[in-house]
Amino acid sequence: MMRSWLFALLFIPFIAHAAIEATQFDDPDKEARYKQLIAELRCLVCQNQNLADSNAELAQDMRHKTYELVKGGATNDDVVNYMVKRYGDFVLYRPPFKLSTLLLWLGPFVILAGGVVILIVIIRRRAKQPNAGMSDSDLKRAKVLLGEEDNN
Repeated sequence: MMRSWLFALLFIPFIAHAAIEATQFDDPDKEARYKQLIAELRCLVCQNQNLADSNAELAQDMRHKTYELVKGGATNDDVVNYMVKRYGDFVLYRPPFKLSTLLLWLGPFVILAGGVVILIVIIRRRAKQPNAGMSDSDLKRAKVLLGEEDNN
C-alpha cells in the first residue's frame, strides 16, 4: 500500500507541470509596463485569455517578444504597433474604430435598433387587431367569465 502511494507521488511533478518564465528588469517602470502590456494583449490561441494568463506556445513567444521590446526601450505604442502589424487587430482587446472594425463596434447597436423596430411593429399590429386569433364563441365565453355578459 505504501509503495503505491510513493509511486503515485513520483508522478505529481509531471501532472502539475506549469511553465514559469523568469523575466528580470533593471527598471521597475519597465517591469510595470511589461506586465500592463501582457495583460492588455490577447492570446491568439486561447482567444479569451490575455498573454499573462495563457500557457500556449504562441503566447509564450509573444510574451518573450514583448519582454525584448520593453527591455530594449520600446514604448508601449511601439510594442502594440508591432503586435498589431504582425498579428492583426485581433490581438487587441479594444480594437481601434476604423472601417475594418466598424461592424464590431456598431453591430450590437444595429441589432438592438432592429429589435426595437420589430417590437414596435408587432405591438402596433396587435393594437389594431384586439381580438386577433379568437373566435366569436371564445369572445362570448371570455365575456361570460369576466361577468360582462349575462348567462342567458
